[in-house]
Amino acid sequence: MTAPAPDAHHETATALLPLVGGAANVTSVAHCMTRLRLGLRDRALVQDEALRAHPAVLGVVEDDTTYQIVLGPGTVARVTPAFEALLASAGDPSTGDPSAGDPSDRYLSPGDLSPGDLSARGEAIKAARKERNATPGKLLLRRLANIFVPLIPALIGCGVIAGLGGLLVNLHWLPALTPALTAIASGFMALIAVFVGLNTAKEFGGTPILGGAVAAIVVYAGVAKVEAFGQQLSPGQGGVLGALAAAVLAVHVEKWCRRHVPEALDVLLTPTVTVLVAGLVTVYGLMYAAGEVSSAIGTAADWLLVHAGAVAGFVLGGLFLPLVMLGLHQALIPIHTTLIEQQGHTVLLPILAMAGAGQVGAAAAVYVRLRHHTGLRRTIKSALPAGLLGVGEPLIYGVSLPLGRPFVTACVGGAFGGGFVGLFHMLGVTVGSTAIGPSGWALFPLLDGEQGLAVTTVAVYAGGLLTGYVAGFAATYLFGLDEATLTAAPAP
Repeated sequence: MTAPAPDAHHETATALLPLVGGAANVTSVAHCMTRLRLGLRDRALVQDEALRAHPAVLGVVEDDTTYQIVLGPGTVARVTPAFEALLASAGDPSTGDPSAGDPSDRYLSPGDLSPGDLSARGEAIKAARKERNATPGKLLLRRLANIFVPLIPALIGCGVIAGLGGLLVNLHWLPALTPALTAIASGFMALIAVFVGLNTAKEFGGTPILGGAVAAIVVYAGVAKVEAFGQQLSPGQGGVLGALAAAVLAVHVEKWCRRHVPEALDVLLTPTVTVLVAGLVTVYGLMYAAGEVSSAIGTAADWLLVHAGAVAGFVLGGLFLPLVMLGLHQALIPIHTTLIEQQGHTVLLPILAMAGAGQVGAAAAVYVRLRHHTGLRRTIKSALPAGLLGVGEPLIYGVSLPLGRPFVTACVGGAFGGGFVGLFHMLGVTVGSTAIGPSGWALFPLLDGEQGLAVTTVAVYAGGLLTGYVAGFAATYLFGLDEATLTAAPAP
C-alpha cells in the first residue's frame, strides 16, 4: 500500500480546520504518536459528527485541556505541519453533580446499537469523564505528558536503531558499522536530560534555554569532581527526574527574578541568578535525591517482575485500559523514560501493551456475535487494523466502552496477556521496549531484553498478544453481551 501524497495530507488539514471552528478557534497545535492535539477557544464550535465522519479520522478524544483527533501513526506527523501552515496563513492562532443523571453512568439500551449511537455514547462518556476529572492532579499529569510526549519520536527512532545494532552484533554482521549505529542510537539518550529541561521550562512558563542549561548540569562529565552527601556525583545521576526537578526550580527562580530585578539589569542578572541558584541546588541536592528515586524505581520494577511477575503482569495488564480512560497512564511516562535511561529498555510497556490485545479480542467477539448489526460490524472492521497496531481509541470509544460489558472483558484479556509476559519474566526471559509510544504489532521493532532482540524475547511478546486476543475474545463471547443485546433488532 503506497503512502498518501503530500497533497492528500494538505487536503485533510484543509478539511479538518473548518470542522474545529476555523483558525480563530484554535489556540495551540501539537501532535503525539497518533493524535492531532488542539487547544480550542470554544468547544461548541466543533462539528463533531462531520469530524468523526471524515475518512482520515480514526476517532476523537478529549481531555482536560486539549481536543485530540486520532489520525494514526505517520499520518498525524504529516497532517500537523499542513494544519499549522493553514493557521499561519490565517494569522497567529495564539492572539486573541456529576453522579446524578449523568448519561455516561448508563450504557446503551438493547436497541441503540447503530454506529452513530455508539459514537454518541462514547462522546458522552468522554465529556462526563472530562468534567469529573479536571483536578489539579490531572492537570499535572497533562503537563508531564506535554514534557515527555514531544520526545517520543526521537526515542522511537533511536530505539529502532539500537535494536538493529544489537541484532547485527548478535549475528556478527557488519562489525565496522555497529559502533556508528551505537553512537547514533545513544547520543540522544546521553543528552535526554537537556531536552527534558527545555520542555519543562517551556511548559511551566519559563525560558526554555535556561531550563536546558540547568538540566545540562546533570549530564556534564565535570560533576564527577563534586562531592555531595559524602559521595562523589556521577554524570547522569538523577537522570530525567533530576532534570525535571532542576528545570522546575529554574522556572520559579526566574519568575522571582522577573518580579524583583530592575528592568535595566534584568538581561544580566535574571539568567545569571537563575542558573547559579538552580544549578547549586541541583548539584548539592537534586541530583542525589533524584538519583535515589531513580534507582528505587529500577529496583522496584525488577523485583516486582522477578518475584511476582505473573500476578503483577495480570494486574497491570488488566488495569491499563481504565487508567487510559481516566488519563492516569500519563504518570507512567517518566517511569518508562527513567527505566529506558537506566537499563536501555522499559519492562513495563510490553506488559501494558497487552491491554490493547484484550481490546482487539473483545471487538472481534462483538463482531462475531452481533452478526445482524451490519453498521456496528462495519465500524469494528474499519477500526481493527488500527487496533492491531496499537491505536485503540476507535475501538474503545466507538465500541467497547459504550456497550459497557465488552470494556470489562477487554480488561480481562489484557490481564491474561500481561500475566503471560510477567510469568516469563519470572522464568528469566526479560521483555522490554527501547522506546515508549507504539504498542501492538508496532512494538516488535522496539523489543529488547537481557540478551537483546532474541528469538525468545519476540516469541514471548507474540505469545502475550495471542493470549490477550484469545482471552479477550473468549471473555467477551461468553460474558460480554447479555441476552437483550444479542436479540435486539439492529438500529436503522
